[in-house]
Amino acid sequence: MRPVTEIGRAVHAEWTKLRTLQSTPWLLLLTAGSMITMSLAVTGTLRLPDDCTTPCFEDTVKLSLLGVRLGQAGVVILAVLAVTAEYGTRTIKPTLTAMPRRWAVLIGKLGVVTGLALAAGVVGTAGSVLVAHATLPGRGFTPANGYPAIPLLDDLTRRACVGTVLYLGLVALLSAGVALLVRDTGGALTVVLALLFASPLLAQFVSDTRWQHRIHRFSPMDAGLAIQATRDFATIHIGQWAGVGLLAAYAAGAALVGGLAFRLRDA
Repeated sequence: MRPVTEIGRAVHAEWTKLRTLQSTPWLLLLTAGSMITMSLAVTGTLRLPDDCTTPCFEDTVKLSLLGVRLGQAGVVILAVLAVTAEYGTRTIKPTLTAMPRRWAVLIGKLGVVTGLALAAGVVGTAGSVLVAHATLPGRGFTPANGYPAIPLLDDLTRRACVGTVLYLGLVALLSAGVALLVRDTGGALTVVLALLFASPLLAQFVSDTRWQHRIHRFSPMDAGLAIQATRDFATIHIGQWAGVGLLAAYAAGAALVGGLAFRLRDA
């Protein structure tokens, strides 16, 4: 039972440290609030074209969840700070003195930041879909036009919502892994944000459609968010669960390399 006890102590310690940081609630609020606000902004300005034939092909579920692209910044910052703040203040040494088994500290850090990201994702995703469900009928998206506003109980909607929550958890894991390797707040944020946003941006400047497809297919953000599609599946660059799996591989790789660096390097 000793390993379980050590992990429990590590999780409690990491939770206490994050809970006492003033930035933690604000970053979680940024994540969930950005998602909900973006859903309101997008769906509140969307209008069904008058010449639209039934059914049109607006993916209202995906549009309602668009805010995760902005909200993930809060998760990235939170996960990076959970690691690099201790290196910046040199409190990592007392942490390892109190708990010399580094694997327990590692599990505690990764577990807490991932759990908080998942919690913020649940709130943000549920709020985004509910806002869209309430807003879209007033924008012309009604059953009479071939659109139930947002089919809340539909299997595709549930899959998109669950996938969005998982996406944020995996982004937190990826960010913490990079931070363990880099150990610097600015450097880790730069690396993670570049991994997420640089390749989709690069694809905009590539004229070859085959290379555009490849860039989008292997981009962590584009691959992970393919799970949000609920219609017009031929346009996505990778299978939905395959995209989540690819992002999971990126996150696991970052956590593994970062964990090895944490284990082998001096504090």
